[in-house]
Amino acid sequence: MWNGEEEWKVPEVLKCEGIRELHAWMEEEWDSVERSSCQTAAGRALWKHVIKDPVAEILAGEAHLKTLHDKMRRDKQNNAREISGVVLAVRTLWFDSKLEAAIKSFDGADSQVVLLGAGMDARAYRLNFLKDSRIFEVDLPKLLDTKTALIDAAMRQQMEPPLTLMAKSMTRVAADIREKDWLEKLQRCGFIPQMKTIWILEGILYYLHHLQALEVLRSIGANCSLAHTVLLADFMNKSLSEEPKYHFYSDWPEHLLPTLGFSHVNLSQIGDPDAHFGLFHDPLNLFNKLRCLPRSVQIHPEDGTPCRRLYLVQASGSPTTQQIE
Repeated sequence: MWNGEEEWKVPEVLKCEGIRELHAWMEEEWDSVERSSCQTAAGRALWKHVIKDPVAEILAGEAHLKTLHDKMRRDKQNNAREISGVVLAVRTLWFDSKLEAAIKSFDGADSQVVLLGAGMDARAYRLNFLKDSRIFEVDLPKLLDTKTALIDAAMRQQMEPPLTLMAKSMTRVAADIREKDWLEKLQRCGFIPQMKTIWILEGILYYLHHLQALEVLRSIGANCSLAHTVLLADFMNKSLSEEPKYHFYSDWPEHLLPTLGFSHVNLSQIGDPDAHFGLFHDPLNLFNKLRCLPRSVQIHPEDGTPCRRLYLVQASGSPTTQQIE
């Protein structure tokens, strides 16, 4: 368990001049949404007692690692009920566990995993249950180019154990999911609509405008008529999405998704039995307090603060279920 007492030291792998130059360029050229992918990698790197990510430090960079480490240390020293980064850790573990269960449910059939807004995700390098799956990472060209350069640098660092691709294959697809041609570009890169597919939208939907998000979800839902399709995504409720950088929200994803082509929807909140992972030790933590309230409640009756909720959602559909309906 991370004890919060150790001083943070720059990892040796980040002392490479080429890696330092790349991250300096990213800090100058990337906007806040693009840099959020590095913040996610920092969380996975610093919650390493529960997430094993061999390239998280390289993908995060020194600045984001130090910032989060300092926050975690202060939280620990102040006996905070929640340690910074815990939501990101739980979210990562939830996606990992649901992804593994979905692949197992395919009973050995060929499968594809598509990560939309893949950012600095490294699942293809850290999850060995992807060994029979084809992975597609979809994101902006400059982000994917930079990520490729960082991964290549990591492979040259002679890491122990050596960095290897865990997935059957991995294809990076340069496309903007806010545009109408992203699915066409994905297919041109080898995506097969008739193959069983798991779609991962982690930490991306709420950055899209409402119509953009609905169009992306509708495109995935349409695939349910062609093949067994599983969607794993996180949704903000209205109260959580009120920061200017966020746009799309849904208070009731389980009502929305069936209108977009999905037959089955399961929803969890942070702190639920399948979204806990033993990381919440204080029974009075924020997430337990929220879970005790009806989801229709927007303002907490105890302190008058907005009820900011993050929903972890699994939805699915297939040609068989659509025929039955």
